[in-house]
Amino acid sequence: MLKVAKPDIKPTNLIVLLAFVRDEQGDLQNAFEPREMPSEDKAKMDAKRMAALGTYAGVIAWSRTADLVNGEFGEPVVIYQHGDVPEME
Repeated sequence: MLKVAKPDIKPTNLIVLLAFVRDEQGDLQNAFEPREMPSEDKAKMDAKRMAALGTYAGVIAWSRTADLVNGEFGEPVVIYQHGDVPEME
């Protein structure tokens, strides 16, 4: 019987950017859905640009390893954070 070698599936690195606004009660809400970014440099650059606008209560960019096949995610590592952001879970 011929065995087919399975390719080594390495965890990928997810890089995410998210901004927050305050609602009428003063609670933080996502300004938009989390955006997956192509690189840490791009995430940091965009986050700094968004923070400089002054439109958002807070901006955060983070990365985490992800094994999408098994649904396992590593701990988030903050790349850039400015202003008010909720605690990451």
